[in-house]
Amino acid sequence: MLDTARAIQSSCGASPLIYRAGAWKPRTNPASFQGVGEIALEWLAEVKATLGIPVATEVATPEHIGKALAAGIDYLWIGARTSANPIAVQALAEALAGANLKGVFIKNPVNADADLWLGNIERLEATGLPVMAIHRGCNHKPCWAMAHKVRTARPDIPMLLDPSHLTGDAAKIPALMGKIEELGLDGAMVEVHCDPAHALSDNAQQITPSLLRDTLVSNPCRVRVESVFSTTDSSKELNWLRAEIDELDEQLWDTIAARMDVSRRIGEWKKANHVAPLQPERYQTIVERIKGLDIKGLEADFALKIWELIHEESLRQQK
Repeated sequence: MLDTARAIQSSCGASPLIYRAGAWKPRTNPASFQGVGEIALEWLAEVKATLGIPVATEVATPEHIGKALAAGIDYLWIGARTSANPIAVQALAEALAGANLKGVFIKNPVNADADLWLGNIERLEATGLPVMAIHRGCNHKPCWAMAHKVRTARPDIPMLLDPSHLTGDAAKIPALMGKIEELGLDGAMVEVHCDPAHALSDNAQQITPSLLRDTLVSNPCRVRVESVFSTTDSSKELNWLRAEIDELDEQLWDTIAARMDVSRRIGEWKKANHVAPLQPERYQTIVERIKGLDIKGLEADFALKIWELIHEESLRQQK
């Protein structure tokens, strides 16, 4: 931890830095690495004392909060799995009342639920502590529409980007860091390790301190003059909408690619059973179904043109 902390501090230069590490790692599979537990709080305290930088850790229970406060942790963050449970977040908020902390981070829930995220922010604000949102996406998908809704509803609180969880791929992190400036965000929570290949968790999405340095040179994190936004930066609105479009386009291509995979398997079955690729009755049934669909304001002719192109490619894939 000290080696990584020193390297990160050197890489960040003048950029504001909070060193964060998870003592407890909530995991879907109980057989996977769950963190080393309370002893890691001592290591974080040593990072703080040795390097003079504030430290943060994740909490999932009121007991975690008590232990983190006793260790002198500066910031706490609530992870996506905990954020999905408003009862758990309420219990944490009650345990945080009167706590001596510099702030609390709240990640979006694992499901794309903007209203739940906003509700969690309100629960934490009731503690009187500064609250910051962290956009980490859902299952390695950006979910820009969810983040856009929260940013629009609450431009008064900082929002950080978590490019590590957003993509799950370390190679994509530098490009995603460009979204901070593009969307008017306030910084990033990035997973960094001095030896990612041997990290005990999430090693595929961790970058080295040297890559962090190179990324920050291209995408510097600027210190906000005010502690929070006072108004929405309307010049960023088009960038948010374009980010939503780009994500939807990617989903379209993924869906079409998945459909072609099924088409190839259908083609294999037809060959094995001596069935012609084109089945006129099936074709006409689909055409009639599309004509009768209420496709949210889309003209039937438009939908048919798209389907004809997809069907043509499907037949090609079956040959």
